[in-house]
Amino acid sequence: MPSNEAPDAPRFPPVNLAEIDLGRITANYRAVERAAGGAGMLPVLKANAYGHGLIPVARHLEALEPAGMAVAFLEEGALLRDAGVSCPILVMGGIDVDQIPHFIAYDLTITASSVEKLREVDKAAGKLGATARLHLKIDTGMGRIGMRPDTAPAMFEAGLAAEHVEVEAVYSHFATADCADPEQTRRQLESFHRAVSFYSARGVTTPKLHIANSGAILQHPESRLDLVRPGILLYGHYPADSDQAPRTIRVSPALTWKSRVVYFKVQPAGCPVGYGAAWTPDRDTRVITVPVGYGHGYFRALSDRGEVIVGGHRRPIAGRVCMDQLMVDIGPDGEAYNGDEVVLIGSQGEASITADELARWAGTITYEVLTNINTRVERRYIGAGTTS
Repeated sequence: MPSNEAPDAPRFPPVNLAEIDLGRITANYRAVERAAGGAGMLPVLKANAYGHGLIPVARHLEALEPAGMAVAFLEEGALLRDAGVSCPILVMGGIDVDQIPHFIAYDLTITASSVEKLREVDKAAGKLGATARLHLKIDTGMGRIGMRPDTAPAMFEAGLAAEHVEVEAVYSHFATADCADPEQTRRQLESFHRAVSFYSARGVTTPKLHIANSGAILQHPESRLDLVRPGILLYGHYPADSDQAPRTIRVSPALTWKSRVVYFKVQPAGCPVGYGAAWTPDRDTRVITVPVGYGHGYFRALSDRGEVIVGGHRRPIAGRVCMDQLMVDIGPDGEAYNGDEVVLIGSQGEASITADELARWAGTITYEVLTNINTRVERRYIGAGTTS
C-alpha cells in the first residue's frame, strides 16, 4: 500500500514522489459528467486508481456523489470498504465461487457473467440470509468474460427467477471505442441493445444499462446510457492518440512524478556508464545519478531512450536503467546539485514530459506507465478541498 494509505508507517523525506492533484481529478470528473448528458458516473478505480492511490482518490470522489465506483477485484473493493467508503462498488472482474460470501459480507456489487455464476451467488446469498447485488455482463465483442448476446436471455431469466439477488444493471465492454474506425463499436452497441430488449419483450423493467468507457465517452455519445465508466480520462489522460480518439473533452493530468539528484560527477570521454557498458560519452560530460529505476516502475525499456527534466531542461538517460537508479547526461556545461528536483512525468519551468511520451519511448501504452508506478514511490495529495 502507498504510505498515504498506511498512516502508521514511518514517514521520511521522500526522494521519489508522485504528487496527485485531486483538484484536477475533480475538474476531469466534472468535464466528463457534463459530457455524459445526465448519465450517472461510475468512475473506475482499479489498479490503485490507475496508479494514483486507491483509497485517497476514492475518498475524494465519494464527496462528488457518483452513482458508484468500479474496481477489478474483490480485494480492491474490500480495501475501500475497510477505509470507510460507503457508496456502491461494482467489482468488474470474473469471480471465484469461494469468494462469493466475502463479496456479500463487504456489500460489493458482483459481476455475474454466466447462469452458473448467478445461481452460485443466489445460493450463497440465501445461506447468509442476504440479498446480493448484481450487474450482469454480456460479451458483445471483447471476448473476455460475459455471455454472448444470443445466450444472454438464459442469464436474464435466471436473474428474474433468483430469490436472493437484485439485478441492478446489465453491461458490456467495448474493444475498439478508442479507435478511429467506428464499425466494431457500432456493432457491439447494436448487439447490446438487441440482447437487453429481452426485458421489454417480457414486460418487465429493464435494469440500468452501461457500456461507455473513456473512448466511447469521447466519441460515441449514443453509448452513454444510464451510466458511464470513465477510467483513464478521470486521471487526465486520453485512451489513444488524437487521430484515433478525438479530444472532445478537455482533461488535465493529475499526476506528477519527481525524484532528486543524489550524485554528480564528471564522466571522462571514453569511460562507459552503467550495466553492460552500454553507453560511453564521446566527450567529457557531466552525469547525475537519480535514485529511481525499474524497481519503482520506471521501465528498463527507457534505457538510452527516455528523458528527464532537471534545471528546467530535458536531459537524456545515459546507459541502462537500473533496478534502483538511473544516470542522466546533463552535458559538458550542465549544472545540477545534490538535492535538485528531477521530473520524470510533469513540468518544470517551460519543460514538460508526459506519461504518453514515456509510453511511446518504452513501446507501451499510457495505462501501463501509470499503473506501474509502484508503492516504492510515495504518493502525496494536493487540492483535496476541491470538489466543485
